[in-house]
Amino acid sequence: MQFENNVGGIDRIIRGVSGIWLIAVAISALLDDRRTTAAIAAIAGAGLLRNAQSQHCGGNALLGIDTTTSESRSLE
Repeated sequence: MQFENNVGGIDRIIRGVSGIWLIAVAISALLDDRRTTAAIAAIAGAGLLRNAQSQHCGGNALLGIDTTTSESRSLE
């Protein structure tokens, strides 16, 4: 299924960095035997990384938010 891109630029970078950071938090929490925190951080991190990779966010689509530029759309 192909979705319209609605995540780009700085938004995409912030989602990628935040996703990696949350995965690191999840690993750290798992090592400290804090399983609930680890699970929540891992799910949130995976979601942000998926948004950054696919350039689509369902929440953005529902709210009508588009952080891509018109130039990047014309290239695709």
